[in-house]
Amino acid sequence: MPAEGRATVFYPPPLSPQFCFSTSALKQFLRLSRSTIDDTITQNLNVLNAPAKAGFSPSSTSQRSVYPPRHILPLDSCRDFTTSVLFPSWQNRADVLNYCASVATSEDPDDPDTLTRLAETEAHRERVVDERLDPYSGRWFPREPRTEVLADIVRNERRVEEIIRERTWRVVGERCGGLEPLGGQDWREALEKWRAGRVVGNKSPAPPPPPPLPPPSSSSPPAAAQ
Repeated sequence: MPAEGRATVFYPPPLSPQFCFSTSALKQFLRLSRSTIDDTITQNLNVLNAPAKAGFSPSSTSQRSVYPPRHILPLDSCRDFTTSVLFPSWQNRADVLNYCASVATSEDPDDPDTLTRLAETEAHRERVVDERLDPYSGRWFPREPRTEVLADIVRNERRVEEIIRERTWRVVGERCGGLEPLGGQDWREALEKWRAGRVVGNKSPAPPPPPPLPPPSSSSPPAAAQ
């Protein structure tokens, strides 16, 4: 849900392994954040053209108007938008994906499908197959551990992030009259500068490292081989 007063920036719920393994919740957060900021970047930038005595407010992007697409926006408004809305939104998504990536590479003794996979593997070993009668009967695809499923999702979502940020940064440059004053031609360079300034200025503490998964108990099934 978005934080109060910043309706266009979505923050994830408290991070936990359960959040990551609930891949629908993970994808929903990413979808909401992208649709609010990046997918509607032109409309969000149009709002910056409206003069305001109080300056730019992140919540103002919820009120959108249509302006000529070639109109160059005020540099101060562009800078405030990137540092107050765009980069924080990108960072939130990066933090979530980094956390879930660490979950995907951790031991997972509580995987509810562990026993099922072991039973299916044993049944496959005992199965008698005559490929002369059916050449496809010997094919078998074991059920993937949920950590591997999560790792695949994180990799795919990171690739999506690369594409989305490239497109968004290009639109920002077109509307704001260039990218150098906003941090650099490359979005990676600009984002790193913003991160460095945030740390130096102590504007926002670094996110805590993800907690380790609990160790297996005596009653827990053995972890699947990675």
